[in-house]
Amino acid sequence: MRWLFSIIVFALDVWAIASIINTDASNKSKILWILLIVILPILGLIIWYFAGPKANYRR
Repeated sequence: MRWLFSIIVFALDVWAIASIINTDASNKSKILWILLIVILPILGLIIWYFAGPKANYRR
């Protein structure tokens, strides 16, 4: 069961990083958000979800 949770967290982290890359935020801001998610996978994901830059898919 632990491996399933790990796979889900990993997939959500990859999705969050991809979303961060697709924002109009500065490169410095993107790097800081990505580092937060890499260093703190679960907590970083939660913080990004509520406070982080969101992707601009409508271009």
